[in-house]
Amino acid sequence: MRLVGRDTGPDRFPRTAGGEAEHVLEDDLVGEVGDREDRAVARATYEVGVDTRERRGEPGDLVLHVVDRLEAEDGVEARRQLLRDAPVVHRLALGRDEARQAQHPTLTASPSGDGPDLTKLGLIPADGIMLLAAHISRHGTMTEWLDASILDESDPSNRDPELDLYNPNNPNQPPYTAEFLDRYREAQIARNRRITKWVKEKLAKLSEAGRPDDEFGFVVHGTMADPRWLDPTVDPNERTPGTCYLGDPRVVNMSPVGLARFCTLRSWLSQWSYDDANGDGVHCGPDIAVPALVIGNLADDACTPSHTRRLFEAIGHPDKEMHEIPGANHYYSGPAQRDTLRKAVGICTDWLHRHGLSSEGSAGLTPDGQGTTGESTL
Repeated sequence: MRLVGRDTGPDRFPRTAGGEAEHVLEDDLVGEVGDREDRAVARATYEVGVDTRERRGEPGDLVLHVVDRLEAEDGVEARRQLLRDAPVVHRLALGRDEARQAQHPTLTASPSGDGPDLTKLGLIPADGIMLLAAHISRHGTMTEWLDASILDESDPSNRDPELDLYNPNNPNQPPYTAEFLDRYREAQIARNRRITKWVKEKLAKLSEAGRPDDEFGFVVHGTMADPRWLDPTVDPNERTPGTCYLGDPRVVNMSPVGLARFCTLRSWLSQWSYDDANGDGVHCGPDIAVPALVIGNLADDACTPSHTRRLFEAIGHPDKEMHEIPGANHYYSGPAQRDTLRKAVGICTDWLHRHGLSSEGSAGLTPDGQGTTGESTL
């Protein structure tokens, strides 16, 4: 989530006592991979970052607590005042879900029953929303990546060999049949639900023991086994077969860095439970009441085209645009991605300018050959 300022400048954009807010204006597309889009878009806008997860203990996060942090005194409102009531544009990650709740708050508790009550927070509605290489939801995406072959969470070597994508003796090999894919997807959902059942039973036992506030950490093995990574005909795009955004999916599947590898009981229900998590872009999309920009990267090795299109189609506001960037991977990472990153920046900058959400003089960064409404492919 980012704020973009209008009619502001370094002399009107003071730092906070903690040094968290600053005037950011980059002259080149540089920086760490995870910050490239932020730094690049900052060329044409005044931007303040509000950290939501990676640096603040994501494994134990409850989504509603993240929303609460964004709305706290060091969050959206304070930074909006620093920018002299500049417009708010939600970008990536939580944005689509917080935008909907800010407009019409309905959630009074997280799936585990913990707070906060969003109807009492006075959330700040967004003026626009930008979804770049976005997934449909955390729980939906992780379930699509879940290793369906694992039968016992306490012993991940106990597998169904006919569902083990990385077993060379598995009779089901790419290109996969529609029947196999249906069976595999059903098994992924079933595994997610087994974990959720265990989580709820564990919470109930803690409550019965007179320890309702206790937590319990656990490991989820096998979270990078999506048939897409091995079969390029499944949700096809320009990605390289046999790879994913974290590298070799065979290695990532059981490595320490896999998605949702470490969880707590409450964070599982809030972020990853297929049936319980509330942060769902497709579900929230129809209620979005502000202009929306959706960008899909056509070589994305994490969020494939069906995610981009499901999000775009779900958005209920008539002022929405979808653009797809050929050759762009998920994080615009690697020396060959500078041009694709520039195209993404151009699309964002032009959209912000046309909607009156950018700083003065930002119209110079425009994408080559893009339309002004509807769908386009650069």
